[in-house]
Amino acid sequence: MTQFSRRHAMGLLAGAATLPVLGTPALAANSKITVGALAFTSHAASFVAFERGYFAEAGLDVEFKFFQAAQPMAVAIASGDADYAVTAISGGLISLAEKGATKVIGGALSEEKGIDGQKILVSDAAFKAGVTTPKALDGKAWGVTQAGSSFHYMGAKIAAAEGISLKYTPLQKTGAVIGALKSGQIDGWSIVPHIAKPLAKSGAVHIIGDVADYIPNYQVTTVFTSAANAANERAKTQAFLAAFAKGADDFNAALVDKTTSADEAEEMVKLIHKYVYTDREYEKAKPGIVNGAMRINKDGALNMSSISDQLGWFKSEGLVKDTISMDMLVDSSYVSTI
Repeated sequence: MTQFSRRHAMGLLAGAATLPVLGTPALAANSKITVGALAFTSHAASFVAFERGYFAEAGLDVEFKFFQAAQPMAVAIASGDADYAVTAISGGLISLAEKGATKVIGGALSEEKGIDGQKILVSDAAFKAGVTTPKALDGKAWGVTQAGSSFHYMGAKIAAAEGISLKYTPLQKTGAVIGALKSGQIDGWSIVPHIAKPLAKSGAVHIIGDVADYIPNYQVTTVFTSAANAANERAKTQAFLAAFAKGADDFNAALVDKTTSADEAEEMVKLIHKYVYTDREYEKAKPGIVNGAMRINKDGALNMSSISDQLGWFKSEGLVKDTISMDMLVDSSYVSTI
């Protein structure tokens, strides 16, 4: 397998049967691994698995590496700066998969009917100017981190459904997008509810729709790793996915299905607060964490139809090569597919 340095990975971007592993987790041989993440509630399965010792029980010594966007995380996986990561499908990830550097191995966050999901936001200035529905975004500036990000994909799907056009504005980091939206430099954006709802509550932005109405059953984030890990480090990869799945189960029970006690739910929110909204006092951070809980797929199941739709869109936009196939992007041998 070709080895990819960070420089090599960046250069590539510029050129650009279910197994029972989760029920009976394999143990890694005291492996030290780096896990890429965003400081979002949607990444809670990894945080729970770490804090509750599930990674350690599986023989994994985990260190987190935090990112501001999806595509730099894909570069880190390809170059070996991170071993496993959870984030949205991006053009960078797909291009690196085409080069034999990365593989999607599981599913994480999903849009699910009946569960509050990602929101469509507009700036206060745009709202006051009459942009109160997604259709009214025609010709407006839509925030993205990079071309080929999930924000680009969501914007394009919304625009296609409404028969409108958007002006995509790349701002590199989610924090920069938030700042631009609050100040009225851009008009619209879509983001997970734990970020969207507090922004709307502040009055600086307004919620005008739901992403799920435009992309039902959207596989928002995936678990991915290097192609070398997927092919050659099976025990370690199984161990990671098994521990991750236990973390997801705990998160879903406490904050999505709400089948735990109130005290257990409170404990879960406090655990997540160690990683999310750390700059806020707990009582101020709690509502955003609670209200932003979305389903994390049980046992890392992967929605292949959603991944196929995303891949098809990236191809249609010329953001990735037409020759890349689902087999190049996904190793479906680790988890069930839906």
